[in-house]
Amino acid sequence: MCFEVKERDLAGRIGALRTRRGVLETPTLMPVVNPVKNTIRPAELKEEFGFNLIITNAYIILKHYGMEAKDVHEITGFDGAIMTDSGAYQLLIYGGIDTNPEEIVRFQERIRSDIGVILDLPTGGFATREEAEQTVRETIRRAKESILWREDETMLWAGPIQGGRYLDLVEECARVMGGLDFHIHPLGSPTQIMEEYDYLTLVDMIVTAKRALPPERPLHLFGAGHPMMLSLAVALGCDLFDSAAYALFAKDGRYMTESGTMRLEEMEELPCSCPICVKRNVEDLVDLPKEERKGLLARHNLYVVAKELRGIRESIREGTLWEHIESRCRTHPKLYQGLKRLSEHKGYLEYNDPMVNKVMRGLFFYDEVSMIRPEVCRYKERIASRYGRPKGKEILLLIPMPEEKPFNKSKIYKLVKKILGDREDVHVCFYGDPFGVVPSELSETFPLSQFESAIGLGKVWRESAEAFIASKGYREVFILGERLKGAKTINSVEEIQSCLKLLGATD
Repeated sequence: MCFEVKERDLAGRIGALRTRRGVLETPTLMPVVNPVKNTIRPAELKEEFGFNLIITNAYIILKHYGMEAKDVHEITGFDGAIMTDSGAYQLLIYGGIDTNPEEIVRFQERIRSDIGVILDLPTGGFATREEAEQTVRETIRRAKESILWREDETMLWAGPIQGGRYLDLVEECARVMGGLDFHIHPLGSPTQIMEEYDYLTLVDMIVTAKRALPPERPLHLFGAGHPMMLSLAVALGCDLFDSAAYALFAKDGRYMTESGTMRLEEMEELPCSCPICVKRNVEDLVDLPKEERKGLLARHNLYVVAKELRGIRESIREGTLWEHIESRCRTHPKLYQGLKRLSEHKGYLEYNDPMVNKVMRGLFFYDEVSMIRPEVCRYKERIASRYGRPKGKEILLLIPMPEEKPFNKSKIYKLVKKILGDREDVHVCFYGDPFGVVPSELSETFPLSQFESAIGLGKVWRESAEAFIASKGYREVFILGERLKGAKTINSVEEIQSCLKLLGATD
């Protein structure tokens, strides 16, 4: 076991990845390092930014230095853990490379990579069904063969998941790869999909792969590194990321923020307090020589990514990852679509989300999308399947959820109880969003009264309220202020007593 989960929230987790160079905390990003020339020295990635794991390309090292290449740590000048890619990305982009699966596996061992990647066959974002099937078959074949070529037992190996947009192929590949002797599983071919801002497909791909993989193995999202989307990917279960965007964006004069990307020449102020931005203004950066400007922008971009990762990890510890992804995903329409897509995977999120919010913070609800969160889904499922009405409670009286919390301390509840007097056969429950129906005796249970909501009385509550009525076997059902299938409407609190008198009291 090289991976241990320390904390969880949604399907996100803080983990400890054990390598021969030490234990690494996840989720984290591996900055992509060119083994020949870099905008930022690899050693500074650890010293200045706190990245203890980087990724470089074994194929480029092979082509540049040959089979007698030195230790990859010596080549890069980085003394932390190093993952090496096999050249599969070059295969995807250029259509061919000058090596083979066995040679590149043995070469990665030779240069003392801490984490190696087999030479898989990438699907890409635009493959036909037939092409995608071929990439999955070939990747699985190479994965099985690669195990026979390994000699270094201290090295970790990554087995990529291919299949692209074809979710059944992603599932098949993940299931087979998960049964083989690998330590990490990168999800292949997302780069072109992310370039299209197709977060609907990306969400489905991640969830499909995670469902089929052993839970104790980290999932690595190839080519992902923009701070605005990291929290969504983490919430779905991604543990590792890699990206060269910090440098590529800087080369084009693009300035990263947690909510998107801006072009430096179009800016008037630097909205950041990183060491690069607090000492300079926009004019200072624009007037610099191109290479110097690129280096400073790359540093800023890395500071933003590192800050975002720290924020994500802390939100996992606090149990506020949902609030974090909502704030990020509402900064771009395509990301917001990805957030809404979670409604298709509510069961997956609820299954992986821990039962107890350790910090016990109140929940925030902004609109119906907020009601996708696992706490709501879990409550509605359990109130339907596990809850039985209290003994002797034959009549259900539904009253609207008051603004005062807990509900059973509210003015309307106290008034209703006064009107009911000594009647023991009436069961008072509250109705409304986000939780549907809340029995009065449960209203102080977390998080049923521990939330703040901007949601008015919509229609989402109706489905769960109707199901509650249909399944609990009450003799009569009344609802105050609304019309609902299976219930008789009471228009005012004063009508409660007259309606109940007509029924008479039970023994």
